[in-house]
Amino acid sequence: MSVLVVTGTDTGVGKTVVTAAVTALAIERGGPVAVVKPAQTGVGKDEPGDLDEVIRLSGATNTFEFARYPDPLSPAAAARVSGQPALDLTETATRIAELAESHRLVVVEGAGGLLVRFDEEGATLADLAHTLKAQVLVVARAGLGTLNHTALTLEAMANHGLDLAGVVIGSWPAEPGLAERCNVADLEMLAARPLAGAVPENAGLLRRQAFGKVARASLGAPLGGAFDPSAFRTALRISH
Repeated sequence: MSVLVVTGTDTGVGKTVVTAAVTALAIERGGPVAVVKPAQTGVGKDEPGDLDEVIRLSGATNTFEFARYPDPLSPAAAARVSGQPALDLTETATRIAELAESHRLVVVEGAGGLLVRFDEEGATLADLAHTLKAQVLVVARAGLGTLNHTALTLEAMANHGLDLAGVVIGSWPAEPGLAERCNVADLEMLAARPLAGAVPENAGLLRRQAFGKVARASLGAPLGGAFDPSAFRTALRISH
């Protein structure tokens, strides 16, 4: 798995914190790791972006942002409004593939969801993942609405022939309600596999060392962590 694309079922679901967690564990395992944010939107030229958060939490040293647009819109709309050129899918894929040749893992964080447009021709993160033949990690919400959003994302992945790396809950509440508790088993049924992780809410506020411990506990073995989905369900008294 030399390239892993991290997408979300919606904006604000915890993609950046999950990206940081995946990166932190990959760095622990050794070998060069790169993190790419193809398009950063909603952030000014001299303001900290998502990669700064990944650096702070994971200690990543090889990070790459290909385009930045100040308005909080999709990359295609933000490029249009700002008058800047949109991302070019072929060029973006080529640059990431080149990074994969010299890094053990390249983690690519998308903007918004899987089908958010990068350009006016309709290129999306799904197209980028398909071009790179990359696995896709889906970050989902814990509460109401997540099942429909996750099902739509997984359906879009299937339509694009993409390989699912797993579904991670991006912000698991300290006191989950009935909806959150029931959604765990339903998310696993949608993905046809155990949950790949559940990151506690406010994990992004931690310092690096503490975050590393949370990352290990919150992500499953395929991502380098110790998260046990069966034990997680049992603790919540959820039957599968």
